[in-house]
Amino acid sequence: MDVIVDCTLDGFLDGRIIAAQPKAGFRAGHDTVLLAAAVPAGRKVLELGSGAGIASLCYARRVADAEVLGVEIDPDLVAIAIDNAARNGLSERARFLAGDARALADAASEFDQVFFNPPFHSPEGTASANPALDRAKRDLDSNITAWTKSALGAVCRNGRVTAMLRADRVQDMISAAANHTVTLFPLIPRRGVAPKRVIVSVIAGEAGPVKTRAGLVLHRTDGEATPEADAILRGGCSLPLG
Repeated sequence: MDVIVDCTLDGFLDGRIIAAQPKAGFRAGHDTVLLAAAVPAGRKVLELGSGAGIASLCYARRVADAEVLGVEIDPDLVAIAIDNAARNGLSERARFLAGDARALADAASEFDQVFFNPPFHSPEGTASANPALDRAKRDLDSNITAWTKSALGAVCRNGRVTAMLRADRVQDMISAAANHTVTLFPLIPRRGVAPKRVIVSVIAGEAGPVKTRAGLVLHRTDGEATPEADAILRGGCSLPLG
């Protein structure tokens, strides 16, 4: 498939994944890899808002028998993701389709795992001059609530929905996941610093209290990654949420 967007070619998981992504627009980084690492092993897996496919490909590299479907609203990013799957020899297990994550609320509950990194910045924030980047980052249409409901509609009972959120937006997902069990896993920049990101994990169909884990410290005082974070970001290990 021809891709006309100007891209860079970047490595993830210490080069286990090599992927193109647009120079201008949303670019995958540590959040993307950490989210993929937090999703438990499953056979049928769905990513909402899959972008250039990097989180889905990181997941497919770690879970050898998984079949991953990425749904992305931007057709240019879908084309890049398809090329990225081929580049990494994962086309048979990682597919990407154009579609709206908000329109999947009535999907059959057929997936073992669903995950997403939604637009979560305040709609009152400054709009980006790049429309694709603005759509990927600013929550203009209550996307956290809508994506959570779509994910819960697509996942099987006792399957998991996993999301990466800004810490001050977690309550939106908790409210959307009422009557399900929610676990919060903070990502702590360094010891003594409040988390800026939280991984939210929801067990579908299982009512229970909200649980908060100790989380993961990402950096040492010298700015280098902690051994625990490095094992995930470079070593390709999973991130067990408990």
